[in-house]
Amino acid sequence: MRSIRDYADIAGKETIEEIEKLGSYLNGKIVQNINSTPVGGGVAEILSRMVPLLKEVGVDARWDFIKGGEKFFEITKKIHNSLHGVEENISENDFKHFLDVMEENLKDMNLIGDIIFIHDPQPIGLIKVKDKNGFKEKKFIWRCHIDLSSANMKTFNFLKKFIEKYDYSVFSSPLFSNKLKIPQILISPSIDPLSDKNKDLPPETINEVLSRFKIDPERNIITQVSRFDRLKDPLGVIDVYRLVKKHVDCQLVLAGGAAADDPEATEVYNEVIEKAGGDKDIFILNLPPISNIEINALQRASTVILQKSIKEGFGLTVSEGLWKSKPVIASAVGGIPLQITHKYSGLLSRTTEGTALYVKQILQNPEYAKQLGENGHNHVKHNFLITRHLRDYILLFLKTGYPQTQDTVYL
Repeated sequence: MRSIRDYADIAGKETIEEIEKLGSYLNGKIVQNINSTPVGGGVAEILSRMVPLLKEVGVDARWDFIKGGEKFFEITKKIHNSLHGVEENISENDFKHFLDVMEENLKDMNLIGDIIFIHDPQPIGLIKVKDKNGFKEKKFIWRCHIDLSSANMKTFNFLKKFIEKYDYSVFSSPLFSNKLKIPQILISPSIDPLSDKNKDLPPETINEVLSRFKIDPERNIITQVSRFDRLKDPLGVIDVYRLVKKHVDCQLVLAGGAAADDPEATEVYNEVIEKAGGDKDIFILNLPPISNIEINALQRASTVILQKSIKEGFGLTVSEGLWKSKPVIASAVGGIPLQITHKYSGLLSRTTEGTALYVKQILQNPEYAKQLGENGHNHVKHNFLITRHLRDYILLFLKTGYPQTQDTVYL
């Protein structure tokens, strides 16, 4: 595991010293993170890097996750989709089961944090404990990683009863906030530049990964890395590839996996296999969660990186691609426009045809692709690395120890 001091060459020595100083003010405080899964997806990935760094700078950070069976995660997947504006049938029995599972988790979990930091809707109901003796002095924060700008209001209003019991809420973009009675704070997600997924790789490692998957390094490679999730539109990516291939030779890599809290992944993966129809230039890689070096190598070997999401919370894979100085073409949804300034640090698209047009433009103009990649790298360096994220979280935790005053700017 990397030390916080290892980040000084990227973030600057002064930044690291400031983080260490701020962290020391939280000495003795327990910050307990709770989400729904230890592996798979951006939340688990961020926590796996963030918690050790918080500990190193003096914060007693913990990480727990709730339990829930297949039915519970089918319901939370529908809630997730519904909050993204997808039409879902969520019955009153579904909501009741959601609450019943929260009650079971409350019986089993040891909520020992001075600050209880809840991530996303799955564990949101744990806030019910706040009114009980022994919990009234604790601070509760709800971190939303989802784009709520087009949320189904029935679903949102069900969750709102819980959200407004928290002391603070955190969103990735101002566009995701809603009218709430509690303070709303803006903190963007981040990538870890020294993790296996993002660190520099020697050419021989990249070539070994390509060879293992039988991908030709001499031909154009279009890559999308994401879970097999309909909101990531993997079928639309195949449509893009087929439009491009009519004009420019290329290969397509769809690399991803599943999360423990996503019961739809196998079904979507099978749909992608069927749509690919045995095309030998389409590589569908269902990778285990530990495949960070493989993902890193595939992104670094790519000629262009796509993120053709229909809905997106933030889209960490966009920052991953930009950090590797790759031209990234992504949908203008969710938190992606925060990461890409159109025609400067990448390209934003809204249609399959438009995405295909931009891919052809990139493949036929390497100098333009290189400039976009360089600009994108610098944008991520200054805005979406874990050191900035770490500092933001520590300042938030410190804020919970003080009264809400006029000197804080909320959303």
